[in-house]
Amino acid sequence: MEQNILVTRSSLPDLDEYMEEIRDLWDTHWLTNMGVKHQKFQKILEEYLGVPHVALYTNGHLALENAINALNLPKGGEVITSPFTFASTTHAIVRNGLVPVFCDINDRDYTIDVSRIESLITDRTVAIVPVHVYGNMCDVEEISRISKKYGLKVIYDAAHAFAVKYKGKSLAVFGDATMYSFHATKVFNTIEGGAVCFHNDSWVQLLNDMKNFGIHGPEEVDYIGGNAKMNEFQAAMGLCNLRHLDEEITKRKKVVERYRERLEGVEGIKLTKIQEGVESNYAYFPVVFDSYKYTRNEVFEKLAEVGIGARKYFYPLTNSFECYRNYPTAGTEKTPIAQHTALRVLTLPLYADMSLEDVDKICDIILK
Repeated sequence: MEQNILVTRSSLPDLDEYMEEIRDLWDTHWLTNMGVKHQKFQKILEEYLGVPHVALYTNGHLALENAINALNLPKGGEVITSPFTFASTTHAIVRNGLVPVFCDINDRDYTIDVSRIESLITDRTVAIVPVHVYGNMCDVEEISRISKKYGLKVIYDAAHAFAVKYKGKSLAVFGDATMYSFHATKVFNTIEGGAVCFHNDSWVQLLNDMKNFGIHGPEEVDYIGGNAKMNEFQAAMGLCNLRHLDEEITKRKKVVERYRERLEGVEGIKLTKIQEGVESNYAYFPVVFDSYKYTRNEVFEKLAEVGIGARKYFYPLTNSFECYRNYPTAGTEKTPIAQHTALRVLTLPLYADMSLEDVDKICDIILK
């Protein structure tokens, strides 16, 4: 029986390697609460990403939510962000008592359109939360200029962008903080997990306290915190997967190159431009079907009929969610490029162990 081709498949180390990594947990019985694996993984990530501080989390959403919380922004303040993202980004803003102001995206790499940001700034604007999409990076230099001009905080949602570099530097060095997701579907995973990368020394204790119920000491609770600690098994998976990350990215690159070889230049099929100065992680392969002989939905259905999973990613836009219907800044008519893209984009299957034969099978179906 022929196996289905999934939209993604989690990268895993050799079972023996992982078993060896977790073996000493049976000796210590220290399974969570920032143990040896957690501390080791944190230090290695700080070196790998070139940042002074990393705080590890049980998932990327809580990492982003805590990072925004740490800024201590005034409740009701406006945060400029993109609707072309996963629900987590917008939810993290709103759950902090802030108001999302949706900025349209550009049609080249689908990141926030920096030429529109300044027109959205008011006396209530307190921060910008841009999103690196599909492994494509935002215009960090222009966002830095704008944030300095208006005195705004910047937190990057880099859920898609672990290991991406710009001019030789990790994306983690930009902004006030950067959030990474280590979910099982990502290029790099810790089963579930996430991290906040930052420069502010005062945040080290703050973020550690906030993700541990606000507990500052054995008999001292300084913050209204939650439970968002990465456990030892997650950290151990991260330690293993990080050793093989370069190899995994190289494999993903070969898959992307075959897709481009087959689909580049086909009328009605639009691929993202390769960004200058960027070392990609090849996280996703989005295709926009714009005036193609078949619609996005027709292609999606044809692939599904033969067991091939693709994803309408991102659809729908977060500014069209029912839960944001009554927000004054919601509504897809205000972000026409994002809406146009959301109605036409499909991310095709992509993972490190994907065969080129499977890539060809997918492309044959699309092109027939």
